[in-house]
Amino acid sequence: MVIRGAPDLHPGPARARLPQALAEAIVAQARAEYPNEACGIIAGTADPANGGSALRYEACRNESASPYRYTIHPDDAFRVVVGIDDANEAVWAIVHSHVKSPAVPSLTDVGLATFPDALYLLVSLAADEADATTGEPSLRAWRIVGGAIFEVALAVG
Repeated sequence: MVIRGAPDLHPGPARARLPQALAEAIVAQARAEYPNEACGIIAGTADPANGGSALRYEACRNESASPYRYTIHPDDAFRVVVGIDDANEAVWAIVHSHVKSPAVPSLTDVGLATFPDALYLLVSLAADEADATTGEPSLRAWRIVGGAIFEVALAVG
């Protein structure tokens, strides 16, 4: 069970926008990595809660190579985070997929959340989680702060 944060204590932002091209790249990587979870990092102009915008998606290797968990490969994490820092950008989001469960952080995800200012974007490849109109995988955003999760309304486009 995941601890949901009290709505009146939401750390923000309430909403975030993800460019269509980034959403497509995230979904494409999740499909390509199936049956294992995929992962990556989104660079942004600033932290999402401070009005930052998503700039680019950096696909990373899942060191765990597992359908049940992800670990961003340390070499990829170092390369991407240093590049973001050198460009005076921010880690806007940590991304990973769930292959058979909803796009909701698991207890494992909450325990591994080490970027409290970033969003956590999850894509679900579960058929019963797909968008009823388009059939596209579910893509949702969260803040994970102090062991609690707060959903952030995600607009793609």
